Amino acid sequence: GRDITIELIRESLKDLLALQDKLVSVDNIQRTVAEYYKIKISDLLSKRRSRSVARPRQVAMALSKELTNHSLPEIGDVFGGRDHTTVLHACRKINELKESDADIREDYKNLLRTLTT
Repeated sequence: GRDITIELIRESLKDLLALQDKLVSVDNIQRTVAEYYKIKISDLLSKRRSRSVARPRQVAMALSKELTNHSLPEIGDVFGGRDHTTVLHACRKINELKESDADIREDYKNLLRTLTT
């Protein structure tokens, strides 16, 4: 039974607005990852499978899954039209590597911090 005021609306939407601020665009993730690994965005989107390009692409896909509300097929589309199973594999691979590879763990942590602050 309270009157609807700007203050009430702000209070009601506070959590949603905080979440919205945290959401990052896939474009921003691609740009940040490419810069971090010193590769071109076009390489992230290319069909190239060399580790120097594939690993950063997998990191970017995993970050996209974690930091956006996009589905696996949507993420695949913006990474050069890849299949959703490729994105799923990338997410699993990066999670596995974060456990066993200190460099990947550090890279992921640094990128996450850069993208969310």
